[in-house]
Amino acid sequence: QVQLVESGGGLVQAGGSLRLSCAASGRTVSVYRMGWFRQAPGKEREFVASIGWNTGTTNYIASMKDRFTISRDNSKNTVYLQMNSLKLEDTAVYYCAVCLVGADNYDFWGQGTQVTVSS
Repeated sequence: QVQLVESGGGLVQAGGSLRLSCAASGRTVSVYRMGWFRQAPGKEREFVASIGWNTGTTNYIASMKDRFTISRDNSKNTVYLQMNSLKLEDTAVYYCAVCLVGADNYDFWGQGTQVTVSS
């Protein structure tokens, strides 16, 4: 089991920045990748970015690669999502998730943190 707690969401004006954090606890030694996803009102959840827990290799959805940066601090068991130049359409609940070694899917999820971008 891995427990995830997101933080850092809030209300920000368009063009502003936020940094989300996701602290992991539990069986973190078995983490393969950590990812950020988001779900906007009335829309399906979508992938944002992921990072290899040991390798640091990153993947992004192409539309966000220039504005969002995923990083991790293994000493703190924490992954971050730096979001710059925020747009109204970035408004969503952001979730972090964990894919364990040997797993095919992201099996553990946080409770989500709300990001609201205003004009």
